[in-house]
Amino acid sequence: MIRNPIDITVSPELAKLIGSRAGDPGMDEPVTLGSLRNFVAALLPAEIGEAESLHHFDDGDSLMDELDALIEEYGDEASAVDFLGGQASEALSRVIEAAMDEAENPPTLQDVRDAVSSGLVARLVAQGAIEEDEDETVAQEIDDLIDRFGTDAPAEDFLRYE
Repeated sequence: MIRNPIDITVSPELAKLIGSRAGDPGMDEPVTLGSLRNFVAALLPAEIGEAESLHHFDDGDSLMDELDALIEEYGDEASAVDFLGGQASEALSRVIEAAMDEAENPPTLQDVRDAVSSGLVARLVAQGAIEEDEDETVAQEIDDLIDRFGTDAPAEDFLRYE
């Protein structure tokens, strides 16, 4: 099967959901945006589903809103896996670049995670290369990439060039 990645960034929560549904051996059919929306809708109790359509429970868009927006643009039959880009955020891209500058060999995702654990993000914050509040986000993002692509994936493959 040829994948046709779509150049759009979905929320980490949606990326995790897509990854878990796509990786479920019990899935008989490919995961589409429509089937994913139906799955999420079935998890919500009816009273929460009605309230969710009127008021958001979180500061950002809800998972349902995000799926609805994607369905509106790409259709409910679009493959959900195509939305698993695998690009790092701007902050993580800066961390990866710094890890590449410091490494003798091209770093893997695990190498970048080790560098983060050893204080690389704190050094970049001190240099003003990334914002102070991005340290936890970067650590979570690298963990998410490791969960999806493995520890040995070349970190350079995830750089976002803008």
